[in-house]
Amino acid sequence: MGAVGTRRWWALGAVNLSVLAVGLDGTVLSVAQPTLATALDASQSDLLWFSSGYLLVLAAAVLPVGLVGDRFGRRAVLLASLALFGLGSVLCAYAASIGMFLAGRLLQGLAGAGITVMALSALVVLFDERERPKAVGIYQAANFVALPLGPILGGWMLSRFWWGWVFLLNVPVVALAALIGFVLIPESRSTQRPGLDPVGTVTSAVGLAMVIYGLVRAGERGWGRPDAAGSMALGAVVVAGFVWWEHRLGRLPAGQPLIDPRLLQPGPFLWGSALAAVAGLAMIGVLFTLPQYFQGVQGTDTLGSGVRLLPLIAGMVAGAGLASRLAEAVTARVATALGFVVLAAGLALGATATPTSSTAFTAGWTVLVGAGTGLALAAATAAALARLSAERSGTESAVVQAFNKTSGPLGTAITGSILVAVYHARLDRAGLPATAAESARRSLYDGTAATAGVPELHRAVRGAFVDGMSAALLGSAAIATLGAVMAVAVLPGRRSRRTEAGQPTEEGTADAVAH
Repeated sequence: MGAVGTRRWWALGAVNLSVLAVGLDGTVLSVAQPTLATALDASQSDLLWFSSGYLLVLAAAVLPVGLVGDRFGRRAVLLASLALFGLGSVLCAYAASIGMFLAGRLLQGLAGAGITVMALSALVVLFDERERPKAVGIYQAANFVALPLGPILGGWMLSRFWWGWVFLLNVPVVALAALIGFVLIPESRSTQRPGLDPVGTVTSAVGLAMVIYGLVRAGERGWGRPDAAGSMALGAVVVAGFVWWEHRLGRLPAGQPLIDPRLLQPGPFLWGSALAAVAGLAMIGVLFTLPQYFQGVQGTDTLGSGVRLLPLIAGMVAGAGLASRLAEAVTARVATALGFVVLAAGLALGATATPTSSTAFTAGWTVLVGAGTGLALAAATAAALARLSAERSGTESAVVQAFNKTSGPLGTAITGSILVAVYHARLDRAGLPATAAESARRSLYDGTAATAGVPELHRAVRGAFVDGMSAALLGSAAIATLGAVMAVAVLPGRRSRRTEAGQPTEEGTADAVAH
């Protein structure tokens, strides 16, 4: 490998550090919430807005920020986003009020959109079709590493230091990423200066934000709540209007839509993006239920819960690392479908867990879940990015991230609804005293605390939660099975062949998106 080739892979390190900072921040916040409730006198509603406010701003900004990168420079947007993320982290760390902390989180959401979109765009700019699948696998592995690292670092720091340090931890990470990125990532922008498309920008931002808001509320309060259902329905209408507008603008001779309407037509890009979202949708249930299972049912602390997630992450890293070689050997269709099959098998095995399941058993099924997720997610993402050009890589990457950012809240809402419904049904049949039953319905932790002195009732509460978790994991397994069927049905099924120019192309795929 020459100096230029080596430089590209070092630049990928800056990209990975960028997404690691975003991932660490999200996982650390979940650990820090009890401390924030005390330090800032924050209510449960305030704590909800600390996370959902971030998601709403990120969702609103994700498509427009792609256009900004294509128009003004992708490296510039990445570096500016890293600086803003660091500033938001400092605001959170030194927040003296709920409003100041929320302002920091909103700033982080805006910066997070720029970081995640420009990081993915960099893969298209830095690597050609042959190297891109491998780069995607490494990129996904960096995303996965943050999942256990946040709880482990956050739990350790909160037990020993001032709580603000868990947010200041982001500052040296983004500073190092910015320094390496400035030196090694080349500046790139669209050769044809794209238009701003104000209608598309506003409708995409409003529509995605409303859908995400509705999903967050559904996960918290249930699907039947007017604010949840109404927001999702209205958001879906606005998103549909955005798609119609983009197609209409794309047909005009001088039209400059926010995204190329051809990206929204059936093909490897759209199906790869959708399948990557399905992989995240199926896996998110594990991240939602496992910490509660470890801490509320098996009695581990936050740090121990993070450590017990390590087999899941090891599987993800291994699966993502294998994806490019497997896709080259047996096609992206087979690699993605196989990932979903392994994911479904792991979820089904996890559904047989009991309150007293051993650490070895949990490690076994979570390794399968991780390996399947890593393989399916990396192979599907690589399939989506494989045929893209650097010309509009910002907006193209933004579409992939829009799918990704929607799948998380949707998966959490689905998983949470199944878990809560089964958990409450089991509690109703457990014969708990009225006071204990009321506590248990509020949360698993309240229920176990209220029944701590009565072993039989304590076991009933823990068993009710595990029954709910099992049902949620089976629901996730069904989603993963659907993903396997989709992969077989929609992804190209022939192996890569070399063109006369030496570049790989997929037989049977649609033409590359031209700009």
